[in-house]
Amino acid sequence: MTPEEKQQFIKWTKRIVGGLFLFIVLWGSWSIVPAGKRGVVLRLGAINRVMGEGINFKIPLVESVQKLDVRTQKEEVEASAASKDLQNVSAVVALNYNLMPDKVANLWQQIGGEYKARIIDPAIQESVKAATARFTADELITKRPEVRDFIKADLLQRLSQEFIQVTEVSIVNFDFSESFNKAIEAKVTAEQDALASKNKLEQVKFEAEQRITQAKAEAEAIRIQ
Repeated sequence: MTPEEKQQFIKWTKRIVGGLFLFIVLWGSWSIVPAGKRGVVLRLGAINRVMGEGINFKIPLVESVQKLDVRTQKEEVEASAASKDLQNVSAVVALNYNLMPDKVANLWQQIGGEYKARIIDPAIQESVKAATARFTADELITKRPEVRDFIKADLLQRLSQEFIQVTEVSIVNFDFSESFNKAIEAKVTAEQDALASKNKLEQVKFEAEQRITQAKAEAEAIRIQ
């Protein structure tokens, strides 16, 4: 390679490297935050600010962006507990929630991105245990709205301290031990049989009263004749 070719090669190499560096700088100087999200800006690992939706500028190679969803999300959790009368209970609870938009920096700093596994799931477990301990197994069935309201109020208190807003709670399912289910089935059958017997007795009484009334009417007709 001649000196002129060498100089030309060095010149083009510098241009290519400079172009790549410029591209990296320009590409890394902005970030798009989609609708329904917030961007937590980290400058050299420390939280600096929060980006709103749309195009935002940042310092390339110095700042990074963690995007968090602040729209309503759903988490469904299975929980095991014991009722007031010590019956084993398995529950499936669905939680609708959203991250507080103005608190995403606090959430990222104190909890990080694993808030479902670290905060939400354990909170649901504890709320279900607290609720079932206040009701008997029968009441968990007959007073289901009250149980749901208790779980919701408990989760509101627990999660609001962790920058998470609860919007709705629903009990998808309650399940009990096989022996308790059989006892409930037997109780329902007995109640149905008792109701059927009562209805049959009422029918017999009604028919007897009809026959008595008819006999009285016939006797009165004979007397008149």
